[in-house]
Order: sequence, then structure tokens, then C-alpha cells
Amino acid sequence: MGRMNGRDGQHVIVVGGGISGLATAALLARDGASVTLLEARSDLGGRAGRWERDGFTFDTGPSWYLMPEVFEHFFRLLGTSAADELDLVRLDPSYRVFFEGDQEPFDLPADGAREALLALDPPSAPKLEAYLDSAAETYRIATERFLYATFASAAPLLDPAVVRRAPRLLRLLGESLDHFIARHTTDDRVRRILGYPAVFLGTSPASAPSMYHLMSHLDVTQGVLYPRGGFGAVIDAVARCAERAGAKLFTSHRVTRITVSDDGAATGVEVTGPDGSTQHLPADVVVSTADLHVTEHELLDPEHRSRGDRWWKRRDPGPGAVLALLGVRGELPRLAHHSLLFAEDWQGGFESIYGAARTVPSPTSLYVCRPSATDDVAPPGHENLFVLVPVPADTTIGAGGVDGAGDPGVERIVDDAIAQIAGWTGTPDLAERIVVRRSIGPADFERDLGAWRGGALGPGHTLRQSAMFRGSNASSRVSNLLYAGATTIPGIGLPMCLISAELVLKRLHGDTSAGPLQEVA
Repeated sequence: MGRMNGRDGQHVIVVGGGISGLATAALLARDGASVTLLEARSDLGGRAGRWERDGFTFDTGPSWYLMPEVFEHFFRLLGTSAADELDLVRLDPSYRVFFEGDQEPFDLPADGAREALLALDPPSAPKLEAYLDSAAETYRIATERFLYATFASAAPLLDPAVVRRAPRLLRLLGESLDHFIARHTTDDRVRRILGYPAVFLGTSPASAPSMYHLMSHLDVTQGVLYPRGGFGAVIDAVARCAERAGAKLFTSHRVTRITVSDDGAATGVEVTGPDGSTQHLPADVVVSTADLHVTEHELLDPEHRSRGDRWWKRRDPGPGAVLALLGVRGELPRLAHHSLLFAEDWQGGFESIYGAARTVPSPTSLYVCRPSATDDVAPPGHENLFVLVPVPADTTIGAGGVDGAGDPGVERIVDDAIAQIAGWTGTPDLAERIVVRRSIGPADFERDLGAWRGGALGPGHTLRQSAMFRGSNASSRVSNLLYAGATTIPGIGLPMCLISAELVLKRLHGDTSAGPLQEVA
């Protein structure tokens, strides 16, 4: 990886200490800049936080380690590797699915996953084979031609390799994911397994372009890994890389304003420190990894905002979520490390979350992570559960709390989820065995993370919020102000946030290529 053209020693301030901020700080410091990262909270990690109580260690956000090659590429840019920084375990099964009304769950095995999926719908096997082959090919095209592109130039889109595939890519963009899946299988179980990854994209199968069937390549073909120590260990690893590269990381330092010169260039930030004092820190470049709505409406003066109210009214914030962190006495062997509970009213659940009259589905399709199946994250004889209930992005649902002290609406959702898990997994005494309980609601996402409208993931990957339509990672009003994180390109999820950091570096290099940067030899 080369250095920034003429930028050695240039001072960069990174706003936000989530994974995108840490990754940006690491890459820019490695590239020769003098980097200061400012995080408002007392801990690094952002959405990928952790919470400890009574011997339990909980991740409070991401829990799926997908796209391992993106993590490996990032670490190699910094002269290290995932193997050196993380202790990765391959999960088997990759995940377990409980279908409402079915007596036995379905396991997607680490080996033979494709065959296991095809066995659910033997008559459709040839079409499903074609679907999975297409997912692999589409994923390859996406990583080579789109995910690592800043879209500052149209040249990569005019590459002959892209032009040749244009008709097929346009069809994939124009057809919804659920319609595309329905053309390949009639089995409701398979349709749900193939459609559920839309939730990782912050949208529904009906709203996600079928281009995103590439997600099935990740779990079915690549399998699912887990970093021992949880995703807090991933944050620790990226922070180590940033500090080794020379970046200075400060927590409990809240940026309150991005300052701009009369000629429209970012000049630094105003920041309030842990003692309550405010100072101005100058910078040649500012990179905000805060939620884009926070950056525009709280950190920039009105005349420097790139997007007006009309633009925001047309945006889809993605889903909200109610999270439950549960410490449970005794074992829960019916749950795998990753378990999905799919309600029979599949489509109705998405309509409740994303439709005009938004409500919390009941029963809902929810996700349960049991990291204690793999890791030492609970006291002996206990289990650690992370439960995610998708809900509308609506802060009026409320905030959570510890030991049932959250807002009534949030605690009711958690109670219903516990009862659902108990009933579907044959664990009737689950509620009585809970010894630690914390809930997190949409209002917490807005208050603690600055999430627009309380969204849990970031703007959904609908057609007009994907790729070049998602929005530039450079301000159109303020020079030397760049963006990274889940609310800009390329999108939602830890791998996407790592790529967004690389896109900042490419912007500063003037690199308009579509592929990833060259790794350190």
C-alpha cells in the first residue's frame, strides 16, 4: 500500500470510534497521516459494543463473522493477518432454523451445506444449484467491481467486463429478491432461508434487489466463523492495529461541531472532553464515521449540509430492533451458536415492520445467538444468549434497561421473545432460569449511537440506497470532509464498514479503481 500523495504528516481527525472509525484511523496512520480519533462514549466499538455483568460477557451488536476475505484483506493492508489478530473458529452447524409448527429444526452443516439445502426441496435441486452458482458469481463481480469503488468516476462502470454483464446485472437490480427466489424453489422453508439475509441488509426480501442473492454464497458456500472473545475481540484487534500504526485514540471526547473555513474547507472540530471543557482541534482532513444524519444535522452548520429535508424524507432507515442480553442458569443444547426462529406468517412479519401501518409482529421471526456454545462468555453451568427481535425503526417503542427496568413496550417484546424461544425449543422453564437480563430498544440506538430514527443497522439496501445510489463518501459542500461507516458506501455490516475505511483512503489518493488496494507484501 503506497502513501498518500504529498500527505505525509497531514493531520486527520476521525469522528467516531466504531469499527469504521478505527479502521479509517489505522489505514490513514499507516499511510503516513497524523491521525486523532475522537469517540464520544467511554468505550470503543460503537454498535459492536460489549457489556459485562456477573461473569457474563455479551456482544451488544454484530454477531455474524461473514466475508472473512474482507477482514483478511484489511489486516494485510496493515502488515498483519486475521490469524495473527483473531482466534477464529468454524461453526458447525453454521446455524439452526426453527420453523413454526415443525417438530424438528433444520441445521445448515459446515460441510455439505449445499447438499443439505437442496435436500429440503429435491424437485427444485437443479434450479437451486443454479441459484447458488449465480450467488457465487454475483459475489465475485460485486467484490471486484462495486464494493471497493468510490464511484467518484464512472470509468469502472464502463469497463468491458461490466458492460458485458450489464443486461444480467440490470435484471438482478430490477427484480426483487423474493421474486427471484420464488423462481428457483417452491418450498417455503428454502424460501425463508434464502430470503432471511435481506435482514442483514436492513430491508425485506420484497424490497431488496435480487442482486443480493449473493448473500447466500456467504453462509451456504463459505460457512460461518466466530472470533473467540466475541466481536469485542474484533474491535480490540482493529484498535491495536490503529495504535501500532501511530493513530491516537481518545474516548469520552464528544465532537460537537465540524468547523469550516470561509472558502468551504473543513478546518477541524470542536470537541468536549471528559472534564467538560471545549476546545477546537485543527485538521487538514475530517472523516466523520458518525451516522450521516448526525453529521449533517448536528455537526455541520445548515449552509454546509449536502442533503435537505426532502432527501431524508425519502430515505429508508432500515429496521429497528429490540435486543435482549440474557444470562441463563443451566444448559440450552437445543439452541445452536446461531439459531433462527421463522414465523409461519413470513410475509406478514415484514409488512408489519416495513409497511404503512408499522407494528411489532406477533409471533415474530427472530434471531438467537448462544456464544456460550463456543466460547467462555458465561460462568460455569450457565449460558449466554443474545436475542434480536426486528421491529420498526420507531423510537416511540422505547428504551431498554437492566432487570426488566426498560420501557414497558420494550420489556413486553422481550417477554414475548423469551416465551417464544421457550415454546419453540422445548425449554418451558427458560424464563425462570434467567439470572441476568438487559434489554435495548430503538430509543437506545438513537440516544447512545446517534442512529437515525432508532434504526439498528443503518439505511436499508433498497435499490435507491445501494452502490452509487447510496450517496457519496465525500461531502459535496465541504472540501476535505469525508464519510465512512454503515450510513455511507458500501453499506451495512462490519465487512462493509472495513471497506468504507479503505474507500476514504482511495478518495484521498484520487484512486477511482473498482478493486481493493494492493496488500502489503
